[in-house]
Amino acid sequence: MTYLEPNSELFERERIVLECIKNNPKMHHNALMKMVVPEFMAKTTFEKTRDSLLEKEMIVVQKKSNMKFYVPTLNYATRFQQHIERITNTSFHNIKNYIKKLETDYQHKDRNEKISLANSLLKNILQTDNGFTFLDSNKNPKKTLYSYEHLEIQQMIYDLFKIINDDKDHESIFPTVMSYLGTSMPKNYQDLE
Repeated sequence: MTYLEPNSELFERERIVLECIKNNPKMHHNALMKMVVPEFMAKTTFEKTRDSLLEKEMIVVQKKSNMKFYVPTLNYATRFQQHIERITNTSFHNIKNYIKKLETDYQHKDRNEKISLANSLLKNILQTDNGFTFLDSNKNPKKTLYSYEHLEIQQMIYDLFKIINDDKDHESIFPTVMSYLGTSMPKNYQDLE
């Protein structure tokens, strides 16, 4: 499972806007904006934060006459899990198909493209594995429901490194890919505070 550094400013802004919406359900868009701007963030930041909450389907818009009201999404946890399941499965199948044809394509790329491609694939593979781990945890924490997918992901990582190791530019590509991989590995838990 990969350790990803969260963007704490974004989460803090989303929390502020979401709490204002929850605590003031009858407040329309302009009144909500006056409550948040400029005390917590600028107008443009508020709009980007609101858009982010809408995109993540954490809130929905209800229109009454010519006014917009925002409300928290009902059953958000269930809808979020369905969203994660959909994108994780899609990503899994897309990566699996991509790696199958990578063996012939990889050797024809220049070194920088090979490094970029390998790093991008590793990132996506590990994020996909995180998605399955999240789903396993939420559905049944005592059983691995996605064991087939986890094993396939292990095979994809093996296949990717085999392609890298068999490449003529292996000596210059492998250390860079490993350096990138090191940034996404777990940190010492004592250093996380």
